[in-house]
Amino acid sequence: MPNKLIDETSPYLLQHAHNPVNWYPWGPEALEKAQKEDKPIFLSIGYTACHWCHVMAHESFENPEIAEILNQHFVNIKVDREERPDLDSIYMSAVVAMTGQGGWPMSVFLTPEGRPFFGGTYFPPHRRYGMPSFPEILSGIVSIWQEKRSEVTEAAQQLFQRLQENTGLSLVGEGSVDPEPLEKATEILISSYDWKYGGWGPAPKFPMPMTIDFLFSQAARGNAKAMDVAVHALKAMHRGGMYDLVGGGFHRYSTDPLWLVPHFEKMLYDNAQLALTYLHAYKQTSNPRFRETCVETLQFMQAEMRHTSGGFFSSLDADSEGEEGKFYTWEYSEICDLIKTPEDIRLLELNFDISPQGNFEGKNILQRPWELDEENQVSQSASQNADHEERIKNLMNVLREARRRRVRPVTDDKVLICWNALAIRAFAESGRYLAHAESLATAQSAANFLLNACLQDGILFRSWRDGKAKVPAYLEDYAALSLALLSLYEADFDPRWYSTAVELAEKMLLLFSDPDGGFFDTQSDQETLILRPKDLQDNATPSGNAMAIMVLLKLAELSYRSDWREKAERVLIAMQPAMRQYPRAFSFWLQALDFAVGPRQQIAIVWPTSVDPSTDPLIALVNSNYWPHRTVAGSRFPPPNSAPALLQHKTPLDEKTTAYVCREFVCKKPVVEPGELLEQLNVLS
Repeated sequence: MPNKLIDETSPYLLQHAHNPVNWYPWGPEALEKAQKEDKPIFLSIGYTACHWCHVMAHESFENPEIAEILNQHFVNIKVDREERPDLDSIYMSAVVAMTGQGGWPMSVFLTPEGRPFFGGTYFPPHRRYGMPSFPEILSGIVSIWQEKRSEVTEAAQQLFQRLQENTGLSLVGEGSVDPEPLEKATEILISSYDWKYGGWGPAPKFPMPMTIDFLFSQAARGNAKAMDVAVHALKAMHRGGMYDLVGGGFHRYSTDPLWLVPHFEKMLYDNAQLALTYLHAYKQTSNPRFRETCVETLQFMQAEMRHTSGGFFSSLDADSEGEEGKFYTWEYSEICDLIKTPEDIRLLELNFDISPQGNFEGKNILQRPWELDEENQVSQSASQNADHEERIKNLMNVLREARRRRVRPVTDDKVLICWNALAIRAFAESGRYLAHAESLATAQSAANFLLNACLQDGILFRSWRDGKAKVPAYLEDYAALSLALLSLYEADFDPRWYSTAVELAEKMLLLFSDPDGGFFDTQSDQETLILRPKDLQDNATPSGNAMAIMVLLKLAELSYRSDWREKAERVLIAMQPAMRQYPRAFSFWLQALDFAVGPRQQIAIVWPTSVDPSTDPLIALVNSNYWPHRTVAGSRFPPPNSAPALLQHKTPLDEKTTAYVCREFVCKKPVVEPGELLEQLNVLS
């Protein structure tokens, strides 16, 4: 018989709907049951693409004997962390405070009031890995709950007070934004970089697109070493392994220092951010491999993660047929059967580290050797064959077609606002900077979908699946969507995107502002939890607070709202010590600080009715040159009332497209010739 999860929409929750565990979704029914029956709560938090979540589910939650213990002594609640980042944030903080580390599946034991008193992550069904068994954990919890209740209550209270202290930070700084944290953070990132393998820190290695993008912004300031680090990091990742050379797109992270063996799940947020970072890298370096990686990643997202109505799915599982990575790895004999000719097999061996013994548990993961040069020449002898690049493409098509016949990993097909917003930004900027109409159309379609499906009666919902929108949106959803719409506006100059971004920002300020500075993660009228979280640190995605600050800074450039800029700067000033000391944990904050420090350019472009903006050379020139401190507004003359204030009093000269280049809203003389515009764009003083 199904449990209480059967009516949920989350694929992760539905995966557990037929467990013998009597699961409840988070909500009043479960919480009231715990208080009425005076039982502790067992809270399990995970997500669809999580490999160890599947392992624990199979080992423990499908086990009738373990389920009987859970059902008799606990009220059991299952949460999809992607739908409920607020719960995940609160209880992950508790687990880290108790154990020094966190992860998923998260296993937390709570009082009936929701206060945590014991927790961890994965627990095995029998003793192994130096860990107690899950039944032992459960037995111990039952014992102390029944026999040492006062100690449990005291421990829960102490932990609650500790969590409260960490969420009560004041974010009202005094003074002015300072470039010094940018310089210090860059020094730390350069000095701690792994020049041998790429990236930061030991395995597991994460892609860190926000950190790399920040380094590119410092490269734009003239820091050549920052450029070297950023370029090296992107080269290390796109060689393959963590990057899927056959199907495109990035896996979650690398389990080894070589970026070869990934944790095989594919997340929308990783691919959206990495596509954008590779795009920015291409615009600053002209390296064709970076452009190729960006385009292939976007193509992967379109082909495998896109809903027919326009939105993007959340993730692809790491497992298929019960085995992690089976969809992505290759037996050498299988490759030989597919390719057949010894010459072509040898070509793949030289290019992608393929061998009979394999490079991963007897199988092969495709990865380009470091020795290959920028043009991907395989070797001196092979490079003499002029058609080797075309041959490689054809061979990869053979592997791609073969893989399509395999059993696919499960897709988590819920649509999340924040992650979709990251994707919209990547597609919008690719459409703009690569003059790629299809990418721009994809961004427009996704934005329309979100605004139609997830914005209902003035309420923005975080998650959508099968026609149902649920869970009121969080700070990160409002901020990310507003940023995405601004990127889309700069790509197509449709004033609807701009005006909607303003509306979202105004509502964000109303619903989430903290009188002590910054923003809460949850709405003021949202469900009351034990804490109102205020997460400042960037994780796999930018923190909601960092994105909110960037929204205010960007909108201030377009709208002349100096009060928004001042509010953002006060928070940035308060956050400068954290950015200076822990740059990898505050990389998007550093991007916001970098933008605030400037020098910034505002560009207003107006054109007469007779001009087609899609072919206009001035607009093309602005889009050909990526500059992280630049904001652009454009309109046919006269601009509509919904257009940015930056366009006010800007008129086309001589019935030609006219550009106004401004700094701190003081504009140079208007220009109509590309050469004059280029000269003004290149002068930042």
